[in-house]
Amino acid sequence: MKTESRKSIVLGDVEVTRVIEWQGPLGPTAGLVPDVGAQVWKENEDWLAPEHWEPAEDRAVLALQTWVLRSAGKTVLIDTGVGNGRERPGSPLFHRRQGDFLGELARAGVRPQDVDVVVNTHIHGDHVGWNTVASGEGWVPAFPNAQYLVPAADDHHFGPANRYGGGVREDDRLIYEDSIAPVHRTGQVVLWDGAHRIDEHLTLEAAPGHTPGSSVVRLASGTDRAVFVGDLLHSPVQILEPACNSCFCMDAAQAATSRRRILERAADEAELLVPAHFGGAGAVEVRRRGADFTLGTWAAYEEVG
Repeated sequence: MKTESRKSIVLGDVEVTRVIEWQGPLGPTAGLVPDVGAQVWKENEDWLAPEHWEPAEDRAVLALQTWVLRSAGKTVLIDTGVGNGRERPGSPLFHRRQGDFLGELARAGVRPQDVDVVVNTHIHGDHVGWNTVASGEGWVPAFPNAQYLVPAADDHHFGPANRYGGGVREDDRLIYEDSIAPVHRTGQVVLWDGAHRIDEHLTLEAAPGHTPGSSVVRLASGTDRAVFVGDLLHSPVQILEPACNSCFCMDAAQAATSRRRILERAADEAELLVPAHFGGAGAVEVRRRGADFTLGTWAAYEEVG
């Protein structure tokens, strides 16, 4: 199991630093992406193992990570991981977790007060946890000077007006109350719908299905392109089998449609694909193979700190 680490790559005028909160085998492949047959994993074992798949126990290897973008003079965080000390009874890996994520950010040269923008691609517990930290007053924003960009559709679905995701999971209420509501109270949340320009290089776009408000961040700087796709993909086998959803996708048909659309554009416009949870290098080029897709070159990083 690998915990916090930092690596960087430069795309045009944007520096992208990868800060890993946790990385390791998560669970059976049939549980994570149920419609991907065992044969697909076996046929691709030569590159899936060991960074994306643990064949001996048939477990998928994933990462929990934040992408730090230094863009147009600002520091932007894409997703904020699990956080510390959270009550997550439905998620044993996340429940009351303790780690040194803020220390890792500091060692990457990022102090909480220096963060200008926090992007939550969607409201799941492993994407919003470090939005806040515990204090004597309860949960308070971890990044006191940041604007938090939150998809309006997710804020409605997981918020109190919809009984915290319709009351299906107790974790959804806990996530909203400790990681979203405190930032609303300080007036730092900006809700957006459809599309939202962050700066001259970065744009948010809706890509629903995984959750109602799931989104991607597009980077365009100079001749370089990248797309940070959140949870549209959990494993690189979904590049080969884009119709196959993770077990966490709320609207299967919509998620598959969004995934194919994003993969098509990534292949056609030479965008580096940057999912939230890929192990290994974490980001990869996508290429067309007839009506399907295949993987190109993985990202090459420099160690930071």
